[in-house]
Amino acid sequence: MARDLEQEARNKALVLEAFDALFNRRDFEAAERCWSLDYVQHSAGIGPGRDGLFGLVRSVHRQYESALAVAEGDYVMVHGRFSGGGRPTRIVVDILRVDGGRITEHWDVMQDEATRASSKSGQPMFGDRFPDE
Repeated sequence: MARDLEQEARNKALVLEAFDALFNRRDFEAAERCWSLDYVQHSAGIGPGRDGLFGLVRSVHRQYESALAVAEGDYVMVHGRFSGGGRPTRIVVDILRVDGGRITEHWDVMQDEATRASSKSGQPMFGDRFPDE
């Protein structure tokens, strides 16, 4: 089956805009246009559906940065960093399914970001710097 690269690019742009609208600009009206009403949340740390996600974001003020976004078919994977809000900086890979121009499903893998002192590899987990520098 042939890939639709233009659709994949639209899906990737949608996810990046959705994350920026929700997590950085905290523009819930714009974010509502990006997430399906039938959104399925697989993350163990977030309540069900779009309301669970939006409720979490309303309760915690975190900033989001994206380092990489990859799209294939209906799926987009984003490597990102959540920081601020008095919580440890987390490195996350989000996997999202897009259908009908909206985010319909989400999975993630998260871990606290290593400092230079705690990194056995000596390499940062995100970008080219450690969080303590």
